[in-house]
Amino acid sequence: MTAATRDMIYDGIADAKTEHSVIKPYVMSHGTMECYSLKESRRFYEEFLGLECVRHARPSMVVRCGLKFHIVAVEVGDALKPVNLLNHWGIDLTSKEEVDDAYRHALEFKDKYRICQVLAPVSQHGVYSFYLEDLDHNWWEIQYYPGFQNDDLFDFGDRFAMDDAAEAGQLAELNVKTSTP
Repeated sequence: MTAATRDMIYDGIADAKTEHSVIKPYVMSHGTMECYSLKESRRFYEEFLGLECVRHARPSMVVRCGLKFHIVAVEVGDALKPVNLLNHWGIDLTSKEEVDDAYRHALEFKDKYRICQVLAPVSQHGVYSFYLEDLDHNWWEIQYYPGFQNDDLFDFGDRFAMDDAAEAGQLAELNVKTSTP
């Protein structure tokens, strides 16, 4: 898949826009998520999601796919705090058919990988995707977008003013429907 990534993403560097900021970072390098068990989560990440994993410390490992941006998975055991669907990680596939195949596989392997929930594929916010909640209550959006979404989102620029209110009622309803007990 490396060749496809290089073909789709001809320029993986975005110039930092720090002219008016207090700190002057050159890159956003990583994010963090919690897991119950590194061993069980790694199996899901590698075997099901196709992510590269490296255990770099006793309590954690790094996870990546396709770009030089990583997620640090930290083992916290029973102290884990589940997140809701709005706090999700995106995985891009190259076609709608691949999304449909991934959806079928998520249902097929739900018990094997202890996947908590699999929501049906939908077309929304410009992508065709489905969401799944993993064994650690982290959410993943498995999506197809015709192009490279990151480029388009930033190239299109702001589409709404910062004074425009979000549709908080709809977001709260989504959160309730997907919350875990």
